Amino acid sequence: MLVRYKRWANGLTFKTVLELPEGEALRQRPTRFGNMVHTLNHVYVVDDIFRHHLQGRKHGYTARNTEHTPSAVDLWETVQEMDRWYIDLVDTWSNDDLAKVVHFEFVGGGQGAMTREQIVLHVVNHGTYHRGFVGDMMYQVPFMPPSNDLPVFIRDHYCSGH
Repeated sequence: MLVRYKRWANGLTFKTVLELPEGEALRQRPTRFGNMVHTLNHVYVVDDIFRHHLQGRKHGYTARNTEHTPSAVDLWETVQEMDRWYIDLVDTWSNDDLAKVVHFEFVGGGQGAMTREQIVLHVVNHGTYHRGFVGDMMYQVPFMPPSNDLPVFIRDHYCSGH
């Protein structure tokens, strides 16, 4: 359910970002990652880092974001692929698979160990956290961000379609 929620919430957020007046999604603002698209790019990078951890592969990132900001359209394409990857993977897991521990090295240094379930919870929560920042930046436009809370997803999409 959580990875499907992540896909749904990303869809609402990107749909809105792509509908903003010209230049607003990349307008520099007083926020950690500077603008809406670079904030969403950070979420993608962290999702990709943990995808590599789950695959037992090195990711090659030296930071939790890229130096350059991709276009919103290009980023949306890669985010959709990432969301599909997580859904397809989680759908193959049993409860025992969820409990398997993944060992990795943090981008900033140091060793980490998390269960697969904890990794999925992290990427879902992390995306929710940063979509909140994007929503705040939308209010600054001013533009009303979409309601993308988990209870809305459960009420309108998950229970009705499951």
